[in-house]
Amino acid sequence: MSSPATLPSASRAAWLKNLHRWHWISSALCLMGMLLFSITGITLNHATQIEAKPTVTKRKASLPAPLRRDLEQFAAGHADARAPLPPRVASWADREFGLDVATIDAEWTEEDAYVALPRPGGDAWLRIGVDGAAEFEKTGRGMVSWLNDLHKGRNAGPVWGWFIDIFAIACVVFSLTGFLIMKLHAANRPSTWPVIGAGILLPLLLALLFTH
Repeated sequence: MSSPATLPSASRAAWLKNLHRWHWISSALCLMGMLLFSITGITLNHATQIEAKPTVTKRKASLPAPLRRDLEQFAAGHADARAPLPPRVASWADREFGLDVATIDAEWTEEDAYVALPRPGGDAWLRIGVDGAAEFEKTGRGMVSWLNDLHKGRNAGPVWGWFIDIFAIACVVFSLTGFLIMKLHAANRPSTWPVIGAGILLPLLLALLFTH
């Protein structure tokens, strides 16, 4: 099968047109993601030099007596297990703290339920004791930490994970179509192959020689 560079001029023009189309479409899809991942690549590489000042928010409340019985009975039957809060208790937590925890597993003991609420750029947790004492704490580490966690997909949820996969595929299309476009123009651009070779070999040599 002939390569794009050796095709007749009409076929070559059609190839080039399609490659340019896919190249600009993939570059448009990659634009914001590429900026995000490039900037956060720098911030992650210099994480120890970028100061983060965590902000901590704490709130307390008292679980109403009827719901305490629900919680106590549930805790007695689920000690050392993981299960969501009873529906009425979860609804109360939503009203009291603004937390949607109905489908999140809690860690249960006979004394309390502990709900871990990790999120990008911070952390949070909710503890409700069978005595009715409820505590909520949220920690935020700032915008840079939030963006860094999005870069890593840390605690960002499945939808963001799907975005990262789609973005990665778009980047592959962008890179390969760019390579093929350069190949088609290589005959008139003598520097094409040395530059491509440098782009391939330089990261490889740096990884082999300077990483441990």
